[in-house]
Order: sequence, then C-alpha cells, then structure tokens
Amino acid sequence: MDRASIMSSELHHILDDNSDSHQIAIGHLASSVLFVVIILYFWIGLSPFSSLAERASLPVNSSNPLNQLVMMSISLSVIAMLTFNPAVHLAVKLLGFLLVIFLWLAITSLAAPDPLFALRRLIYALLTCVCACGVLLLPRNSEHFARLMGICLLFMLALCYLGVLILPSRAIHQASDAVEIGLAGDWRGFFLHKNTAAAAMVYCVFLGLFIRTRSSAGLGLLIVTLSAVFLWKTGGKTAAAMLPAILFATWFFERAGHFRLFVVGLTLALMNYILISAAVSRSMQAFLKSNGIDATFTDRAAIWRIAISAISNSPMTGYGFQSFWGSDAVYRGEAAMKNWAVMAASAHNGYLELLLHGGWPLLVLMLLWMVILPCRHIGIAIKRKTEPSLTRLFIHCWLFSVFLGCLESAFLTGEQMWFMMLVSLFGLKLQAYADPILPPSTEPTKA
Repeated sequence: MDRASIMSSELHHILDDNSDSHQIAIGHLASSVLFVVIILYFWIGLSPFSSLAERASLPVNSSNPLNQLVMMSISLSVIAMLTFNPAVHLAVKLLGFLLVIFLWLAITSLAAPDPLFALRRLIYALLTCVCACGVLLLPRNSEHFARLMGICLLFMLALCYLGVLILPSRAIHQASDAVEIGLAGDWRGFFLHKNTAAAAMVYCVFLGLFIRTRSSAGLGLLIVTLSAVFLWKTGGKTAAAMLPAILFATWFFERAGHFRLFVVGLTLALMNYILISAAVSRSMQAFLKSNGIDATFTDRAAIWRIAISAISNSPMTGYGFQSFWGSDAVYRGEAAMKNWAVMAASAHNGYLELLLHGGWPLLVLMLLWMVILPCRHIGIAIKRKTEPSLTRLFIHCWLFSVFLGCLESAFLTGEQMWFMMLVSLFGLKLQAYADPILPPSTEPTKA
C-alpha cells in the first residue's frame, strides 16, 4: 500500500536526517503559501464582485488570457512542489483513471466547432485536477490542513460579508441586474450567483465541522455560524434543504455497508428521472404541480429540453468539451425554436452536460469514477478507521456534489463546486489506500 497521505497522523514529508532545518522551514512555508493561493484562486478567482451586467454581455465561449496565465503559473508551481515531494507517486495514481476520461474528451473535441477552444478548456480542466491533488498533498498533516483551510475560509467569509456591507450593488442581487431580476435582495457575496454562493456556504459548513474536530472548536463553530447565516441570506432553498439531508446521509453511509452504492445510485437515477421527465412529460409536470412542486425547477426545464433534443442527435460523441452552448447546434431542432433557453451557458444538470461533452461513453466513465469507485473507497476507509473526521468531511462534500449535479452543471469546470468535488474524490481514495507515515520511534523493526 502507499505510505503517505493527508489523512495520516504524520503526513508525507519524509525528510532526510541531514537536511538543513532552514531549508525545511522554507519548504513548509512555501507549501503553506501555495495551498492558500490555490484555495483562494479557485474560490474567489481574479474578479470578485463582478458586475452581472458586464458578465451578461460576454460571449458564452469567451476566455480570459490573464486567468489562463495565472492558472498555468499555479499549476506549474504545484507540479514543481510535488516533484520534490516523496508523495508525488500518489498524485500520479490519483490522476490515473482521469487520464482515460480526458483522452476520450480530447478525441470527441476534435470534431467540435472550434477544436482548439475545446482543447484549451480541456487542459484547464486537467490542471484543475492537478491543483486539487496539491491541496491534499501539500500540507504536513490533517491538523495543518485544517489550520490552513480555516485561514482561507475566514478570509473568504470576511470578504463576503464586507462586500454586503460596503459594496452591496456587487454583493447582493439587484432589481437592476441584467438577468433574473426576481433574485433582488438575495446575497451572493463575491460569487456570480446566489446559487453558487449558497453551495459554497454548504461546503464551508462541512469544512467548519471538520476544523472544529481537528484544529479549533471555536474557529470551527465561528465558520459554521457565519456560513449558515450567509446561506440563509442567499435564499438558496435547494442548498439549504440539502445541508441537513447530506449530514444525515453521511451518518447513514458510515453504517450502510454494501448498500451504499445501491442507495446513492438509485437516488441519483430517481432524481434525474423525475427532473428530466418534468421537461418532456406532461403527466410528470401535472404530478409535480399537484404536490406543490415547481415543475419547471426555476425555468431549468426549458434548458433541459434543448439539451435532450441535442443529445438525441449525437448520443455517442456529444459536441466536444464545453462546445455546445453558444454554437449553431443549440439553435437547431424543434426544442430550440422560440425558446429563451438558447441563451443558456450550461445545461444546469451535470449529467446532461456530460452527455453534451462526450456522449454516453463519457457519462459511463464519469459515473464509474465519481459514484461507483468512491463507494468502494468509503467502505475501505471506514473499515481501516483512517482519520474518521477527515473521511466524514470528504463524504459530506462528495455526496453534496453528486446530488447538486442534478440541478447544476458542476462537473469538469473550474468552479468551486467541481474543485471541492475533486478534493473529496481524491481524498476518499487516499483515505482508502494510503498508509500513515509513522514517527521514527514507532516504525516497526525489521527482523
């Protein structure tokens, strides 16, 4: 088994006895700084508190050269740090199966309207995976991980609240916004949308609960409280309802044994069946309305109809990575005629979005990697009792991500939701297979 992980009591920094202590301290500081930079980059980005009017005027397939440069710099820094890290082989193993997925995406993207654009986006997505590995492999141990994450979360929450107090026109949805004027009054902080902010606050609650057990009870409770209040003010009903549901589901998962995969698979299938049927079936729409449920799911159904129609035209290869929305293919077909949803930037369903990226083969590969394998990893980690509090954190984030994907295009992006899902997926695998590094005094002696 691999003998290094963030989940161990003594993480992967195996240092030579003759190493200079000053160099060691500099290395630890550099790792900590890079960790903070990665978290803040993926959570806050380069343009916090963006104007929604300006964002609405950008093309769907627009790109930002500065963002690409910063992403490349951070990724190269992570690769450089991991190259000198004894745990570098773990990063290779974590990314192994993903390379098959990215290979398929590269092949299908060659037929995209703009192959170079699709491949650039694909490289960005791959570098996001590399950075998620770095977040797990850079800290010295789980306590160090909790402390660094606590610093990042406090900064981000403070920035969100300061935005509401000092820059409300950019931190709170306004009636004058270019789109979705009905969201006026909902908090969004430095995020682009209140739903994104709500999902981020749920992750903050999970992380705060972990920090409470592994670093500081006071800091953890403060993060949980600030996050919960902000979540409430976003008006994100879906995320707010999912929070207690995920906490219960995690408790169940820790005790469900071999039923884990059956339960999560069946629930995901049922949810997607109901949602997609609501877009095309009048009987399902009538059933949902009779139970007081918005059958359009806040107008997502119109977008889903376009996606479903397009998928039926290219079921095996899709349209290339992130190449469907904004292309000519969107405007073809019956479902797109006189439909405002042709202006959408995504399918608002991660599973439909995968089908648009790379067809059914991609969906099958992704379900294997992000649903089936994690259930196996959870079982092994729980049996081995490897840092239970950290395993619980990763289960929280993983479950929330896979179910949030039913209503948001949360997969294979550079956004907070996908980044946290990557961290949870990689973390669960490390929890399952990485052995702790024991201090020298407790290393077993060889016969």
